[in-house]
Formats: sequence, structure tokens, C-alpha cells
Amino acid sequence: MEQNQIDQQIIKKDVTSRKGLFIFLGFVIVALVIGIMKLFTMCTQGTRSFSSDEYIAVVYIEGIIEPINDSYDHQWAIDTIYSLSTDPDNKGILLYIDSPGGAVYQSDELYLELMEYKAETDRPIFAYLGPQATSGGYYIACAADYIYANRNSITGSIGVISGQSVDLSKFLETHGIKINTFYAGKNKVMLGIDTPVTPEQEEIMQKIADECYQQFTGIVAESRQLPLEQVIELSDGRIYTAQQALENGLIDEISRFSHVETTLSEEYGAELFYLYPEIEKSFYDYLLGAFSNNKKPESINTLDSILEITGSNIPFPAFMYQEGIVIP
Repeated sequence: MEQNQIDQQIIKKDVTSRKGLFIFLGFVIVALVIGIMKLFTMCTQGTRSFSSDEYIAVVYIEGIIEPINDSYDHQWAIDTIYSLSTDPDNKGILLYIDSPGGAVYQSDELYLELMEYKAETDRPIFAYLGPQATSGGYYIACAADYIYANRNSITGSIGVISGQSVDLSKFLETHGIKINTFYAGKNKVMLGIDTPVTPEQEEIMQKIADECYQQFTGIVAESRQLPLEQVIELSDGRIYTAQQALENGLIDEISRFSHVETTLSEEYGAELFYLYPEIEKSFYDYLLGAFSNNKKPESINTLDSILEITGSNIPFPAFMYQEGIVIP
């Protein structure tokens, strides 16, 4: 009798372990299928068939504007615009922008590449603002001769963040933590978490922000043919709806993307060719992403969580719209 009970317990444990193994293998198989499908999709994007037909290139600018991330590849964007300028079959560019902005350097570099494209080819650039085209996203749109927006687009946020500082010196002192940094130059380690910001350092960072801001507002004024004083009044960092942007002269027309596609294709007698960045991802990236998407937000009660929220991978200074942080 006792031997039968022991045998049954062994069988139950074996069944349980097998179920766990099957569940794990199921997750792996699903993630593998998703990864293969995404890789196949990326391999079929951005490759133009050999054709003598004239075309308008629809270039997608999505995600945070920085060197590279899951949705944006800066070098790809620069190389693509340059390649289009050397292709005689290309008759223009339609930018599809869905971006909160990003680094000043990359935003301006792409803007200048687009302006060079126009200067060298005398071809038009159009911009379509998707769900969000704020700050650096709108900065890039200013290279366009005509700006469309969806009626639910959010744009604007014309302003600059030159840097961020989190002063944890009192927190560290309270918990007996001391950071020793060896340096030369009194402002070399400014904005560190273990030292308060001095008035001189505040002035340094503010001058950087002001200089970038003057550049931004000057570009908007030139692109939109608006008085600089009016642009500065609009450029207090606030976001605008598409209707508000239209009323303030920041865009030219509210329309659906499909209507813009049809209009440009018919007007220029050209087909539309769609270009996306080919972001390479490993199977591990997809598997990690699948698990991280299920991670629940934690309360902000530790030093790690504070640094995780206040930290940023965006190179400063930045043309970046930052949504507020909701603390549970």
C-alpha cells in the first residue's frame, strides 16, 4: 500500500515537471515564430525592385531620434536620403514621422541632409505627421515644403533640454554612501548625483539650451515663413493638436495618410515606394522583449528605481517631448 502511494507521488511529480517543460517549450516556439516572421518582414522592406518607373519615396522616421534603437537607425536615414538624391527616377520624398524627438545632433543632421537633397535635386519634400511628431520630430518636418497631419496628431513641443541633474548627495550621506571621483577641472563632474549643481554650472547648461533653442526657432520661422517673434511665442515647449498647429501656421493641411498618398501619386504621376530601416535583431532580443512586455511597473521606493526613471539613454542636448511620470 505504501509502495503504491510512493509510486503515485513519483508519477505526479513527473507529470508536473513535464507540464512545466512543455509550457517553457511553448513559449520558446511562439517567440521563435514571432522572431522569424519579423525578420522576414524586415528583409522584404526597403528593397526596391529594378524598375524604370518614376517614384516618390515614402521614408519612415519613427521612434526616438538617436544613433540607433529598435525603430530608428540614423545612419540608415542619412544614407537613404543621399541615395535618393542620386537616383534620377526619384521625384520627391514623403516623410512619415511618428517620433517624440530625440538628440539635437541627430535631429539636425537629418534635417540638413534633407535640405541638401532639395538643394541638389530641386525635388519636393512632403511631411506627414503621424500619431506624434513633437520636438525633434517636428524639427525634421521643417525640412518639408508642405506639412500634412492626421487630425489626431500631436505636434509642437518646440524647446530644448540641455541636460538633467539628480542631486542625491543628502540621500547618500544619510545612508553612509560616499563616492570618490578623481578629476581635474572644477566643472568636470558637474551634474553628478553626489554633488549639488552650482550657479555657474546652471549658467553653463542654460546657455547650451538657449543656443539650441535659437537654432530651433530660427528653423521653424524660416520653414513656416513666420515672424521669429511669433514662433518664439509659440515655442514654450507646449504640445499642439493638429487643428491648433494649423491655426498657428505650424502645418499646412489636415488629411488622412491614404488621401495624401493618392494625391501625390496622381499629381506627380509616380508610384509610391516605401522605405523602412532594417533593424537587425537576434532571437534573444525578441525573446527578451516578449518577457519584458509582461513586466509590471514597480513602486518608486528604491535608489535603483529612481535612477532608472530619471536616467536617459538620449544624448543631451535633446529636442525631446517628455511625458510626465505617474508615480503609483
